[in-house]
Amino acid sequence: MDFGLVLQTDPPASRVVGLMRRAERNGFTHGWTFDSAVLWQEPFVIYSQILANTTGLKVGPMVTNPGTRTWEVTASTFATLNDMFGNRTVCGIGRGDSAMRVAGRKPDTLARLGEAIDAIRDLAEGREAEVDGQPLRIPWVRNGRLPVWMAAYGPKALALAGQKADGFILQLADPYLTEWMVKAVRAAAAEAGRDPASVTVCVAAPAYVGDDLAHARDQCRWFGGMVGNHVADLVARYGEHSGMVPEALTSYIKERHGYDYSHHGRAGNPSTDFVTDEIVDRFCLLGPAEAHIEKLRALRGLGVDQFAVYDMHDAQEATIDAYGAEIIPALSR
Repeated sequence: MDFGLVLQTDPPASRVVGLMRRAERNGFTHGWTFDSAVLWQEPFVIYSQILANTTGLKVGPMVTNPGTRTWEVTASTFATLNDMFGNRTVCGIGRGDSAMRVAGRKPDTLARLGEAIDAIRDLAEGREAEVDGQPLRIPWVRNGRLPVWMAAYGPKALALAGQKADGFILQLADPYLTEWMVKAVRAAAAEAGRDPASVTVCVAAPAYVGDDLAHARDQCRWFGGMVGNHVADLVARYGEHSGMVPEALTSYIKERHGYDYSHHGRAGNPSTDFVTDEIVDRFCLLGPAEAHIEKLRALRGLGVDQFAVYDMHDAQEATIDAYGAEIIPALSR
């Protein structure tokens, strides 16, 4: 199992770079960041510094979207980083939650997302693609490689990930839901004539190592609120009892009342009073190192290839070091 570190690009950027360097020293293979231009600093600028200050770490957004940048700009940015540092990027992409809504836009449609996945990958790898009806090719790309990993929860999005994406990003670490969603992605891949095993599976969730569970829950409760934004979209589309989405995912947002993006992804988010301890325990990895190892082994048994640690809490360095000292070695054996 590979391990990634997920951060927000809060200033100063030097701290983001420093934490990514620390992660690589501790055995992490991927460095991810949020991508919301209004809420945080521009990640692609910071990626260049992360890549320059690490030796093999792969970087990318978790996740970008098809709407805040034109597709040729996104592809050219990835291709430039790859040309400079040797194909060390991954394009995590989704419909757009915070980046689009904070700017007063709606998330993109799945149809447009599917078109963007193909176009961004093709352009970044030097092939011709059609963007808004215009055929384009980036002529200077040589030997480019850009895996595109798609974030998804709902049945149509999971199907699209299986049909088109190189990887599937699931932003929660509940084993039951992971099994359900991985099966859906792999079934869609098989129906599309693809090798289901060729789709990399990345589970991303907060991790907090320590014995004080009450404190760890409070530090990670924000995650249930963030996931709740996507779940609310699913309930609006499919209904709570449609059978299209597991009630193990949808039922917890019954008491949800709006969301304030100014606290997005941060400990102490006041928009998460509906998130119970049970949801935090299911969605996140908490407790001593042994508890993390046990849950990660279960996730690996369900086909998870990478666990990406959301490290937005008051123990960032300690979490990175604990994973490097105890948890990553245990999953490597």
